[in-house]
Amino acid sequence: MTFAPNLTERLARARADLRMGVPVVVSDRDGDAMVVSAETIIQSRLGGLIDMSPVLAITDHRAKTLKVPAYDGDIARVILPRGADIKWIHSIADPADDLRSPLKGPFKTQRDGTPITHRAGIALAKSARLLPACVVVPLENGAAFSVKHDLTILAAKVILSTDLSPLHPVIAARLPLDVSEAGRLHIFRPEDGGEEHYAVEIGSPNRDAPVLARLHSACFTGDLLGSLKCDCGPQLRGAMAQMGTEGAGVLLYLNQEGRGIGLANKMRAYSLQDQGFDTVEANHRLGFDDDERDFRIGAEILRKMGFSQVRLLTNNPAKIAKLESCGLEVTERVPLKVGENHHNKAYLATKATKSGHLL
Repeated sequence: MTFAPNLTERLARARADLRMGVPVVVSDRDGDAMVVSAETIIQSRLGGLIDMSPVLAITDHRAKTLKVPAYDGDIARVILPRGADIKWIHSIADPADDLRSPLKGPFKTQRDGTPITHRAGIALAKSARLLPACVVVPLENGAAFSVKHDLTILAAKVILSTDLSPLHPVIAARLPLDVSEAGRLHIFRPEDGGEEHYAVEIGSPNRDAPVLARLHSACFTGDLLGSLKCDCGPQLRGAMAQMGTEGAGVLLYLNQEGRGIGLANKMRAYSLQDQGFDTVEANHRLGFDDDERDFRIGAEILRKMGFSQVRLLTNNPAKIAKLESCGLEVTERVPLKVGENHHNKAYLATKATKSGHLL
């Protein structure tokens, strides 16, 4: 019997390491590398990397903003100049000062070698809800280096796996709600150490019939604080009210804040929106895709709760497509048009024109 962590547990450990500024070793048959988050790296560690041929890996979206050619397609590898410090790294990774300091080059980019470890580093940073940028240095022997410096080591293919981490029910308990006294809250926990997700069951939905359901992504600012910048709070309350009126339904509350980029990055995007960028442009300037959420989580929870058919409360065709690709039958799209105000009118227009929402 071994007490050593398995691959899933090592992945959770690696995410935590990056969040604390601790390097992680990424291994691949084409070469190993040490990866450090550009957001959390400290000067003392950076100083030790300068003589190790470091590059700063950024996504193609961020590269486009900086006018850096992304020779690797989805990422670019920017060579750190001599004398590069934390301020330089942050200025490349974080667009907060782009408008105040638009000329950041000239840049030299790496074109030789494989970008697999760099791509894995960015994926790991995203899963840790950090800015998608990493300082990466090549290693001759990643296994020996990880042992010498007591660093977590993971294979690039493990980090880049697209498999959904298995979800397990933790507990369910009765929860009387203002929309229905017949409420029940289910907690689901993924094996990979990620955030837990919740299912609010209203009444006693028939497992043999289409259930009125909504996949709702967590929105701290809208759901809890009543933010007027989005329509999330009204959508949450509107969906639950409709389920209460009909007497049955399931609302899945998925912890994928800010379309999957996390609350800190969402606030960075809000700051960019104050500079005049729309919600999609802000995400791209940060280095993220339009939408980083994984709706397979919702499909998995519905299956585990015994549902195979849904009447989906949504304006987002991508949710319908993803549920159907996961084997669920969406028998009806139920529109949910609430919450528009003068603060979020442009935001909703962008969702319609750029993200295909049916508004």
